[in-house]
Parts: sequence; C-alpha cells; structure tokens
Amino acid sequence: MKQPARVWLLRHAETSTPAVFHGAESDVGLSDLGHRQAQAAAEWFRDLSPTAVVSSGMRRAADTAAPIASTCGVPHLVEPGLHERRVGQLCGLSFSMTEGPWAETIRAWAAGDSAYTSHGAESYDDVAVRVLAAWERVVAAHAGGRVVIVAHGVVCKVLLLSLLSGWDHTGWVKIGRVANLAVSELVPDGAGWRAERLLEVPPPVAALTGGRPTEIGGSETRSEA
Repeated sequence: MKQPARVWLLRHAETSTPAVFHGAESDVGLSDLGHRQAQAAAEWFRDLSPTAVVSSGMRRAADTAAPIASTCGVPHLVEPGLHERRVGQLCGLSFSMTEGPWAETIRAWAAGDSAYTSHGAESYDDVAVRVLAAWERVVAAHAGGRVVIVAHGVVCKVLLLSLLSGWDHTGWVKIGRVANLAVSELVPDGAGWRAERLLEVPPPVAALTGGRPTEIGGSETRSEA
C-alpha cells in the first residue's frame, strides 16, 4: 500500500479547562490561548504545504484543525476513530500523574501490562486497536500526500509507541510528554515509519507562552487528554 509522503501528528491546542481529565466523555472547547495557539500553528504549517488536514470529531481537535486547513487552503476531514481515550470515572477530576487511577495506569503500562485499566476506561490495548485502524484509514486515503493529523494526547502517544521502531507501551514515560500542539513529523521508512520530529512545539506556538509548554501549576497538574 502506498503511504503519504509525510504525516504531521499533533495534539490539539489548550482547552478551556486544561487541569482536569476530559477524555472522550467531555467535548470541551478551546481556551482563548488555545485559539491563538491554533492560529499560530496554522501560520507555521502554511510553508510546509500540507495537502489535507484530518482531525477527530471532538471540538478541541476540530477547532485546532480548522484554522490550519483554512490557512493552507486544503480540506479539513474528520476521522471519528481518532477520538480521545475513554477515561470513565476520571472525567472531570483534577489531573494528577502522581496519584490516583491515571498514575496507576501509567505505572502498569510502563511495567508491561497494556491490558490494565481503571473502571470505565479504555486500556492501552483498547486504544491501540481503535486508533491504529483509524490511522490505516487515513494513510490509505492520502497516498503520496502530506497530511496533518490533529488528535489528542493519549492518541498521539499510543500511535507513536505503536508505529515507531524500538518503542512500545513500556516507553510511555520515556518518550516524553505530549504538550498542546506538540508535533511529530513522520515519514515512511520501509514497512514502517520514522520520526524526523518528535513531540516538538512549533516556535510560533511556544512563543505565546514564553517558550514553555502550556501548563497550570506545573507539569504534574497538566492533562494530556
């Protein structure tokens, strides 16, 4: 199967309530900063000449993708299978990476138990099956193209750990944090994919927050959802 020539995989811009878990259960919109981040990303992508922009159907992803597609003069398409992880009982709770069900989930995945999950939430395996199928649909539809994919933190990380050689779910922490608008630039490499850019925030986006990833109270209280 012929692949796209290049894929930019990125997380949506900042949400209106970035310090809580949202997951697929919450269709939250962007903050004022998030809208400015999306427009800054759109200007950055203009010179990269994408041929299409694909996002999940969730507001935070679609509202990030729309300015990119408009600025670049290309279609904005929706792939519903790219929606954020279902988080169950975590939805609406304050974000933490050090305690609670999400911290336990990360520890289990990093230790090798990709089937582990908390009540009502998708496991790593559940997310991987769904998002890899969505990825295959997108790449099959854009052979030879240059595609921007706007998704969610967990979705981006599962795709990267699944697609890139040398990575799997045990590298959840090691691969790094998925900040708002963090971009990974992927190119075909034989039967797989290689990252020419990995989880980098474009300079015009980073400049909006003094070069720092958007956070509230530090990275321990900053959701990747």
